[in-house]
Amino acid sequence: MDSLALRRALLAWYDANARALPWRVGPAERRAGVAPDPYRVWLSEVMLQQTTVPHATPYYLGFTRRWPTVVDLAAEIDGELMSAWAGLGYYARARNLLACARAVASEHGGVFPDTEAGLRALPGVGAYTAAAVAAIAFDRPANVVDGNVERVMARLYAVEAPLPAAKDALKRLAAILVADDRPGDWAQALMDLGATVCRPKAPLCDRCPVAGFCEALKTGAPETYPRKTRKADRPRRYGTAWLATRGGEIALVRRPPKGLLGGMLALPTSDWMSAPHEAPPPAPGDWKPIGAVEHVFTHFALTLEVKAAEVDEVESAIWTPLGQAGDGLPSVFLKALRVLARPNLL
Repeated sequence: MDSLALRRALLAWYDANARALPWRVGPAERRAGVAPDPYRVWLSEVMLQQTTVPHATPYYLGFTRRWPTVVDLAAEIDGELMSAWAGLGYYARARNLLACARAVASEHGGVFPDTEAGLRALPGVGAYTAAAVAAIAFDRPANVVDGNVERVMARLYAVEAPLPAAKDALKRLAAILVADDRPGDWAQALMDLGATVCRPKAPLCDRCPVAGFCEALKTGAPETYPRKTRKADRPRRYGTAWLATRGGEIALVRRPPKGLLGGMLALPTSDWMSAPHEAPPPAPGDWKPIGAVEHVFTHFALTLEVKAAEVDEVESAIWTPLGQAGDGLPSVFLKALRVLARPNLL
C-alpha cells in the first residue's frame, strides 16, 4: 500500500470536509496559525469516550461555560462536578477528570504537558487520551486509535482476525501511517472518515477518498469488517429503588465516592444482586411497588423494582423538591424517578 498517496488523499478530503465541532480548530484555522486549546481538546476527548458527538456536545458546551479553564475546573468540589456529568455515563471518567485537572493546576501551573509521555503521567490519562491530546493539541506525531480508526484499519487492510483480539494488530497498522506532517489533522481526518463515511453499517464507499486503497472493498463486503467475536451475554442483576417522599419533596442520597456511580446523587437503593431479593427500605412507611425499570451498564444489565411511600425521615437524605429531583441524577435513577410520573400514578 502506498502510504504517502493514501495520506495525501485523506488529508485533502479532510481539508474540504472536516466536521465543524465546538472543540476543534479546523484545517484552515490551523494553517492560519490558530492553536487548539489543550484543555478543550482533553475535555472533549474524555467526554467522547463511549459517547457520541451529539450526546457529548451539550455537556462540553455546559462545562466550558461553567469552567472555562482547567484551573476553574480544578477548583470545583467533587459533588458539583459529578452532578454536571450526570447522564454522560462511565462515571469513573468524571472522577479522573477532576483528578487530572487538579494535577495540571497544582503541579504544572495550569499548563498541560505537551508530550505524549508527559500527558500519560497525569492521573486518569490513558494511552489513547495522551496520544489524542499530543497529536490534536500539540501537533505531535502520535498514534491515535479509537473505534473509528480501528474500523478504518480493519477495512483498509482486510484484517481477518476478529476484535477484540485484533486490537494490537490494528494499532500497529495505524502506526505505519503516522508521520511528522500534520499529525493533528491526520488523527482527526481518520476519526472523521470513520464517523461519517467508513461507518459501522452501510459504509459510503462511493464517497470514500481512500476507496482505491481498501482491501475490504475489494472483497465486495466491506461492511463485514472488522470481524468480531460474539459477545457473551451480560449477566443480570436485580435491586430495588425507593421513592421516599415527604410532601412535595423526595429523598436523594450521595453514593459512596468509590465504586459504580461513585459520588453521584441517587435514589436510595438496595444492593444489586444476581437474583431478585427482598431488602429493607430506607425508612418505615407503606411501601408499594409502582413499577420497574431496565438499565444496561457496561458489564451487566439491571432490573430495578421501584417502590414508593410517604415517610417522615430518611437517614442522610438530601430532601429535594420533586420538580428538581432529576437534576444531576444518573440515567438509571432518572428512569426510576419517572415511574412516579406515569399517568396511572398521578
